Amino acid sequence: MKFENMLAEVNGFGKFQIRTILLLVIPRVTLPLHFLLNNFVAGIPSHHCDISSLDDGDIFRNLSQAERAIVSIPVQEDGTQSSCLMFTEPQYHLLLNSTNITELPTVPCRNGWVYDNSTFKSTLATDWDLVCDSRRANRATATIFFMGVMLGAAVFGYLSDRFGRKIMLLMSYITTTFFGFASAFSHNFAMYAVMRFCTGVGLSGISIITIVLCVEWVDINHRTAVGILISLDWSFGTVMLPVLAYFVKDWRYLTVTVTSPLFLAIVTWWWLPESARWLISNGKVQRAHFYLNKCAQMNGREQFVADLKPEVLSKVILVENDKRKYSYLDLFRTPRMRRVALLTGVVWFGVTCTYYGISFNVSGFGVNIYLTQFIYGVSEVPAKLFIFLTLNKIGRRLNQAGTLFMTGLCILCNMFIPPDKGPFRTAVGALGKMFAEAAFTTIFLYTTELYPTVMRQNGLGFCSFIARFGVSVSPLIMVLEEVWGHLPNTIFTLVAFVGGLSASCLPETNNIRLPETIEDVERTSRSISSSEEEAPL
Repeated sequence: MKFENMLAEVNGFGKFQIRTILLLVIPRVTLPLHFLLNNFVAGIPSHHCDISSLDDGDIFRNLSQAERAIVSIPVQEDGTQSSCLMFTEPQYHLLLNSTNITELPTVPCRNGWVYDNSTFKSTLATDWDLVCDSRRANRATATIFFMGVMLGAAVFGYLSDRFGRKIMLLMSYITTTFFGFASAFSHNFAMYAVMRFCTGVGLSGISIITIVLCVEWVDINHRTAVGILISLDWSFGTVMLPVLAYFVKDWRYLTVTVTSPLFLAIVTWWWLPESARWLISNGKVQRAHFYLNKCAQMNGREQFVADLKPEVLSKVILVENDKRKYSYLDLFRTPRMRRVALLTGVVWFGVTCTYYGISFNVSGFGVNIYLTQFIYGVSEVPAKLFIFLTLNKIGRRLNQAGTLFMTGLCILCNMFIPPDKGPFRTAVGALGKMFAEAAFTTIFLYTTELYPTVMRQNGLGFCSFIARFGVSVSPLIMVLEEVWGHLPNTIFTLVAFVGGLSASCLPETNNIRLPETIEDVERTSRSISSSEEEAPL
């Protein structure tokens, strides 16, 4: 009997599985809140030089605020006031002729900046003056955070295959909670950068372990539904983030707010099961029997487990050596596994780079930042519905490739929409975000089905490592708009198309039993017939 058959006997989608999913939703809600947090905590409001140093007496003091700005701050070519320059002394003649400003002496801001607090009460930029020459440091906060996520994917991917899903999930909870709160109380930018990096490490463990734990406890028939259902927490978090940010406009309080759900996650961790697949694959049949018994009791199938002896479980998943410890090197030792690893790595890079390329550009479509983020979040819901209806009908491979191609096409189209057409740009951007989210939803499920149980966390950790590298470079790609305005979107389009091509080369996994060992991956077929599904013990 295969594990899939055994799972069907204890009900592969009963109260036990539903409780597990609900318990994992609690920490997973924090993922989009943190991953997209930079859009708000690193926001740069309108600003100009602090011109108090130009006060030279009664004349200056008797001017209105608007008149003081005219005589103190130069005007740029587009008619807006400069954010980074000021005159060396008040230019009172500009009150009579404000157009004659050629060759007037200017200097960088001497005494800091004055910020518009109508959108944000405080951000990293306003607290530590990360504007003008320091603007790139502000953008780098997202890259630093996702470098931590990238490292966390490698660390937790390996450790959860080595020591188990459950204990490593607790470690990721504690890590994220501690450093999440520490980042909110940072005294300077350097401290904040280190704390956010460590927060990213912990969040990566939550991301990759929760999805695997869910999929490994669900039968084949419900795998697609569960993969999409658990991804709805991301959409919920994406919609909630702009609402929270609108009411909590101080970046420190906002950081604390989005980290707080993890306290409840730590409490509810005690009710989570370990993966029975992982336990059997590692020779821990007594503990596997314990969790299968709990599953059967909660699902009303006690009789099956009563007749099942722990010794029988050792034959459910055949492993050449249950003492063997797998590493990332095993992803590349055999030809089919190596092909899967390389192709999934490229697809993950394409999915995440384009998804966050759109997500980080919420201020680039001419609409209020809170409204744009909310629209982006809402647009993800029809993406989930689309994937739910098509994953089983046309398969994983066509969905993955098709959604990536459509994401690239939407980014390409937006390049040709004039900047003054804000609503149209937002609509096309939201459509691209919808397809990008559809690709993201598919890739998590697709990847867990491609890798075997003994290497599933290693495989997902490797893919997540590559993916977070893609996320890390997204903000840096956006900086290239200084070279050519359309260069970032051109790169994102090409990345999406390459990812789509790579996805089309992967094997289909629809209605196929999860592989348990590397040997299963090297075989050509794991499809399940009805006779095998009903095979007796």
